[in-house]
Amino acid sequence: MEKKTFVKGAVILGIAGLIVQIMGAVFRIPLANIIGPKGMGYFQTAYPIYVFLLVFSTNGAPAAISKMTAERLALGKKREAHLVFKSSFILMAIIGAVAFLLIFFFAEGIVSQVGDKGAVLAMKAISPALLFVPIMSVYRGYFQGMQNMVPTASSQLIEQGVRVIVGLSLAIILVNKSISWAAAGATLGTSVGPVAGVLFLMILYQLKHPVIDSEERITESKGRIILTLLKISVPVTIGISIIPIINIGDLLIVMNRLKAIGFTMEQANMMYGQLTGMAGPIINIPMAMALSMALAIVPAVASASAAGDKELLSKNIGLGFRTAMIVGVPTSLGLILLAEPIMLLLYPMEKESAIYASGSLAFLAAGVIFLCVAQTMAGILQGLGRPGTAVFTLGVSFLVKIIFTWILTGVETLNIEGAALGSSLAFFTVGILNYYMVKRISGFAFEWRVSAVKPIISGIAMFIAAGIFYNVFGGIIGNAPSVLLAVLLGALIYTAVLVKIKGITEKELAAFPKGNVILRFLKAMKLM
Repeated sequence: MEKKTFVKGAVILGIAGLIVQIMGAVFRIPLANIIGPKGMGYFQTAYPIYVFLLVFSTNGAPAAISKMTAERLALGKKREAHLVFKSSFILMAIIGAVAFLLIFFFAEGIVSQVGDKGAVLAMKAISPALLFVPIMSVYRGYFQGMQNMVPTASSQLIEQGVRVIVGLSLAIILVNKSISWAAAGATLGTSVGPVAGVLFLMILYQLKHPVIDSEERITESKGRIILTLLKISVPVTIGISIIPIINIGDLLIVMNRLKAIGFTMEQANMMYGQLTGMAGPIINIPMAMALSMALAIVPAVASASAAGDKELLSKNIGLGFRTAMIVGVPTSLGLILLAEPIMLLLYPMEKESAIYASGSLAFLAAGVIFLCVAQTMAGILQGLGRPGTAVFTLGVSFLVKIIFTWILTGVETLNIEGAALGSSLAFFTVGILNYYMVKRISGFAFEWRVSAVKPIISGIAMFIAAGIFYNVFGGIIGNAPSVLLAVLLGALIYTAVLVKIKGITEKELAAFPKGNVILRFLKAMKLM
């Protein structure tokens, strides 16, 4: 295989992930305004359980398939790599059918244990997605194993586009019937989107399927590949699924804990909806960027490791940490600075809920830096063949989440914000542990001055500039324009300072899609 770092693939997945999250905001923001906090509570009761089961087939399985494919391609075993695809298809079709049946027929029992029974329809409506997403993951994993991230990115955009259109349309149509039916209509859009994604990938596979040498000797059977895939997929899924697993902690604890300190079921449901349906989706934007890095870095690290290329392996590990910091620092500081203005911008029809949810957003944002590091380091651990290590570190952080969410949500002055703070403490724990384990296993010496100190300096400059701008102009030109301009100014200041103090090099920028165009622009601006 061609020697290359993960950067280009990560940028492609990152851009697609960012667009997908924006489309998700386009979906969730009007949805929250249509069905309100109560309806979002129903929606979010179904969604975390769905995500927890779905993550195996969207993140874990593609990462495992891409790792197995990349390792074989690095050794010139193209036919065996394609056998990974065929074996994975059989396995994921079975898993999808079983997951659908479990969620659909046991929806009432699951919901009754964790939330309001009004969410039963939403749970059932979301279950058909599990028939199609596992198949989609096989195609994505196979293309990712060839370090081609374009099919994954394109299918994500198609899937999300269909989801937004169908979900919002059904919510609008059904809201007059009841909030429960409207929430179910919104979740049904999530079941229709994967159908379009699968059809796109099937067509692309037929057009792009490589010619396989029929005389190449195969040393593994389908059964052995399936067993290997299961062995890798389960720990990979758990290790890479930081937010979905941490969110399960909220689902298990928050509503019952809020009721225990005196809130009614309706109040607890609304507060839970504010945390998970209003503040939480904003954190999904940096999470999508971090997950893109993790998914792109798995085959890159696995390929370099299988080929014994220590130089390329070290390069990918170093770039992984630096990229995580470059993305995490400005996102974290920006969301802390503008938490309330951003919430008011996004939820103008739910101002009281938006203001209340901004505290949770600020607490969640504090952990974003560590979340980005944790996701990227988890991808490196999986590429190195140590997915069990990422499972262990996430298990420790989940324990931290459970303990602190139980304690802090029970503090009356914190209530729902205690759950957000518990999540950030969990992100901190898993980030530090994953960083330490990568360093210990790989023996790689991270360059803190370039990878961490320079992004932090750039982030502080951004924080000061954006803060001054918003405080000066917020009361003059209004909240929405001042937020958007403050974000734009902050991004420009951060980029300019980072480039000027050489927090990113010419060679690294050249690895980006259209990197030469970026370089010419920066040189014309006298920044490089």
